[in-house]
Amino acid sequence: MTEDIKAFQARLNEAIGQINFDRQPKELYEPLAYTLELGGKRMRPILAIMAYLIKKKDWEKIITPALSIELFHNFTLIHDDIMDEAPLRRGKETVYKKWNKDIAILSGDALMIMAYDLLLEAEYEDIRYILRLFNRCAIEVCEGQQLDMNFEDLPTVSEEEYINMIKLKTAVLLGFSLELGGLLSGMTQKEAKHLREFGVNIGIGFQLKDDILDVYGDAAKFGKQVGGDIIANKKTFLLLKAIEKADGATFEELNTWLAKDDFDPKEKVAAVKEIYAKLDIQTIAEQKMNHYFDLGFQQLYGLDQKGLNLAPLKAFTQALIERDH
Repeated sequence: MTEDIKAFQARLNEAIGQINFDRQPKELYEPLAYTLELGGKRMRPILAIMAYLIKKKDWEKIITPALSIELFHNFTLIHDDIMDEAPLRRGKETVYKKWNKDIAILSGDALMIMAYDLLLEAEYEDIRYILRLFNRCAIEVCEGQQLDMNFEDLPTVSEEEYINMIKLKTAVLLGFSLELGGLLSGMTQKEAKHLREFGVNIGIGFQLKDDILDVYGDAAKFGKQVGGDIIANKKTFLLLKAIEKADGATFEELNTWLAKDDFDPKEKVAAVKEIYAKLDIQTIAEQKMNHYFDLGFQQLYGLDQKGLNLAPLKAFTQALIERDH
């Protein structure tokens, strides 16, 4: 399985290298080459390939439309970094920091348009259907990003609101990736929708896992400061559940830490983790995460009954679920 994933990544990187970014004006195209050369796991196009392999073997046939998902994903990252004022992406300067905000906005727009061009190469009898699916996914990603920004100005949000936000911002693109691969393999639209729902639920579970790892992960493996969400008062599932469940002195202590502008980061992380322990927040978060993983795999049951080759997709997904960073 690992060797297969590396082969998919290598072929996708090769296809990226064949895109002509040596064009004018260079201020528009250089940031695109820079962004895509920063790397990444290419998980979304790989999911499309894994879905395609459920029915067919000639996976290189869909490299171009699968790559459209990667370009779209990187477009969202360029614009997200502007909105978040993030200085680094994968350990390197973000586009808006290396160039400027105006160039980052325009380059992101160009990458989005190029994604459409690649998607049009999909060999499917009703390309309009695929474009409509992509358009719906794209607008939902924008809705999710706006909701995430809205949450910054609110004292708290409900569990339902948070789950909906991460579904839109993160999970629907995983769902579309799988649905696209399924459709291109010859699945019916109904069969491919099961793959989409699998991806959406698994995607929600992945984001909840990231919330948990940010607090309880191994810093050496996680690749960033553990407790960063606590330090930033980021409204993760864990914090929202703590706000919901805390009362009395525990509630006052939590609010005191949330209100502090001047604090020692290590002290704050330790104090909030202690509050989480009192409220059993880690267990609650892990139960919710596993609930969505289970919901995802249930979507594959009907496809299992048709004798389709789901083993590689299941193994790949399980490996992602079991990751510790």
